[in-house]
Amino acid sequence: MRLHLSAPASRKIITGIKITGSKSESNRLLLLQALFSNIEIANISNSDDAQVMQQGLKISEGEVDIHHAGTAMRFLTAYFSTQEGKEVVLTGSQRMTERPIKVLVEALESIGADIYYVKNEGYPPIKIKGKTLEKHKVSLPADISSQYISALLLIAPSLKNGLELELMGMITSVPYIKMTLALLSQAGIENSFEGNTIVVKPKKVVSKMKMVVESDWSSASYFYSIVALCDVGTEITLSAYKEDSLQGDSILAQIYTQFGVETIFDGHEICLKKNKNITKGSSITLDLANAPDIAQTIAVTCFGLGMACYLEGLHTLKIKETDRLEALQTELSKLGASISVTDKSLTLKTSHEIQKDVAINTYNDHRMAMAFAPLALKQNLFINNAEVVSKSYPDFWNDLKKLQFGIKES
Repeated sequence: MRLHLSAPASRKIITGIKITGSKSESNRLLLLQALFSNIEIANISNSDDAQVMQQGLKISEGEVDIHHAGTAMRFLTAYFSTQEGKEVVLTGSQRMTERPIKVLVEALESIGADIYYVKNEGYPPIKIKGKTLEKHKVSLPADISSQYISALLLIAPSLKNGLELELMGMITSVPYIKMTLALLSQAGIENSFEGNTIVVKPKKVVSKMKMVVESDWSSASYFYSIVALCDVGTEITLSAYKEDSLQGDSILAQIYTQFGVETIFDGHEICLKKNKNITKGSSITLDLANAPDIAQTIAVTCFGLGMACYLEGLHTLKIKETDRLEALQTELSKLGASISVTDKSLTLKTSHEIQKDVAINTYNDHRMAMAFAPLALKQNLFINNAEVVSKSYPDFWNDLKKLQFGIKES
């Protein structure tokens, strides 16, 4: 599906949007629910990733196809390793077979897991024979995807002796690790995180409880970008969010003050308000090691505002749904940006004009589609394979229509 996007008639928007539950929280809680049936989940994400996770957890043998869902690949690898009597092959899309899994597999093997590569060593598809894991000490490089770390922490309470995890080197994506530990704590599972060592105690049964998923802050980022690109006085209300959020991307509230956007918390709602214009040619520098998923949104916001930026801490973006740094460079360049990237950073120079009716390729990456959409406030553009947003935010295009964006299939 190819969409043509154009701006609302008015550049001053005032409306409200309800966003589905966080994909990150939902997938963590789904794994915990599979291990502890007393857990009930409310406001679960309606994303493809959460649906794939739910379907995968129900399978006992044969093939489990997780498509593009990287979180599900990591979490289910750990889960099935602990399920005695279950034997599955985890596979996915072509891109998924190019995304490394070796670090997690080796960590699981070190505590006794039986995992085999079906084709290429270090990459899916993988065959897993579930068994009881009794060893409880494991180490991992600290600068890898936090999903590897969270996968181990989530299965830890179901292990006979729990888990002691040593992280080697400088730790990145700390908020996602803390999110996992906070959810374990909410479920009554004892854990600690001191220095570079994380300990999770074993737990046979948890009390019956209902755990409510907060709405997704990554999804909120696109509305932050829209407000930043709109006129002063624009207000968009989003629900349901917490001021003490577990999600690392909640740093948006702080970052977007640099784009003239104020965040007002009111109960379970946030109001994004454009309160000042930003001087063209201004510049910002950000380290996004703890919130890499909002890098695309921020880069596009800067380009739309005629700002320069230097974004670092982006080393995990090269192994996402696509190489997001290369994709950003290619697509922003088509629009007229002067941009350069390394394997862990992005530099955008001040831009003076935006090319009209450019077709943005999405590379099977939901965040490429949604991050570029707000630029329709500045110039009409096309989004190719727009249906890819279903991976995390199936209602995205309908919600843009509520903001009076012009959206037509072409």
